[in-house]
Amino acid sequence: MNRSDLARNAHMLHGPLSKHGYMRWWHSFTGTQPQTGESRVFFVEFFLINPALGEDVPILGQLPFYKKQGKKPSYCMVKAGAFPNAVSEGIQLHNYYPTNSFHVAHNPFHMKIEDLECSESRIRGFVEVSTEESLNPAFMTDAGYMEWDLEINKSIACHTGMVSGPFASLINALDTFWHGEGIQAQFRGHVTLNDVTYNVEPETSYGYADKHWGRNYNHPWLQLASCHLYSKRTGKELRYSAFALEGCCPRFLCFPLRPKLMMQLTYTGEDFEFSFARPSFLSRIKWQKKETGKRYIWHVMAQNKTSMMKLSVNCLKANMMHLDYESPQGVHRKSPLWGGGEGVGTIELYRLTPEGKTLLDTLEMRNVLCEYQNNKKVRR
Repeated sequence: MNRSDLARNAHMLHGPLSKHGYMRWWHSFTGTQPQTGESRVFFVEFFLINPALGEDVPILGQLPFYKKQGKKPSYCMVKAGAFPNAVSEGIQLHNYYPTNSFHVAHNPFHMKIEDLECSESRIRGFVEVSTEESLNPAFMTDAGYMEWDLEINKSIACHTGMVSGPFASLINALDTFWHGEGIQAQFRGHVTLNDVTYNVEPETSYGYADKHWGRNYNHPWLQLASCHLYSKRTGKELRYSAFALEGCCPRFLCFPLRPKLMMQLTYTGEDFEFSFARPSFLSRIKWQKKETGKRYIWHVMAQNKTSMMKLSVNCLKANMMHLDYESPQGVHRKSPLWGGGEGVGTIELYRLTPEGKTLLDTLEMRNVLCEYQNNKKVRR
């Protein structure tokens, strides 16, 4: 699965998906304020929804004016902000643009939305939201300002194979498709959030970059990822190592099946993968979610022919926030998508042989990206 595929990161909302689909290019990373030493996990996302339905202005699906006309949402959105931590509250800022302001080139990939840029090696731009705009619930945003200019080096990829290939997309085999071009990524540059500047350095950015696209969001939504890993065997930080887990909702024809998981652990350059979509590996994955008053907890047990992995991740609710989106149908879900960048966890990694199992290492994970949404009914 550790295979770069820049074509998977390209613009894909063609055909039916152009009128009933979305894409989101996600980037998250850690920056440090030089005066105070405070570290924050930031995110920058470029989002496109129903581009063929676009007009000269953004069509926001939650605005009563467009709801009365039965219009689906159609716009480019730039989402930027920071997850909450023990010191600072979380913030998400949304700026909206008409779809005709979206321009993209391939080979190499380069996207522009007016003055904002996104490529495989750089993201640059800003968002600014007034207090008046933030009071309108249709904008789904806080008030504030954020500016960024960052170089990116994507060093480990997660390729999901045929499950996110052209044929699977054609038959809508999944609600949402995923490609992790940078499950380990080094960011370099700066971020300014509400007049406070943070430095972002490659060694401590613990960056992540991926892409989702499809007809609808996964319900339930589950995503976990970290490249800030320590080996309990050696006591050292692991450099060329990363973990990513993605939930998906497969379909047979138009009928939804039970949710499944896809996982990859790259451990000091060696890849361990567990996926329902790779039958040659005979993967078996079981997982469980627990919720207490203060935190979410996930336990996963995965096994294939040659390896086994036991995963435990938890994230304080105080370090998570509600990430707001509307679906291509114009639905804003009643159950929130929780997101955070301060999760912690452990991985027990075993090698399986005819003689039995051998513990290779126990890994400690920090700065785990956690996104979770349950499967409650929606409201329109």
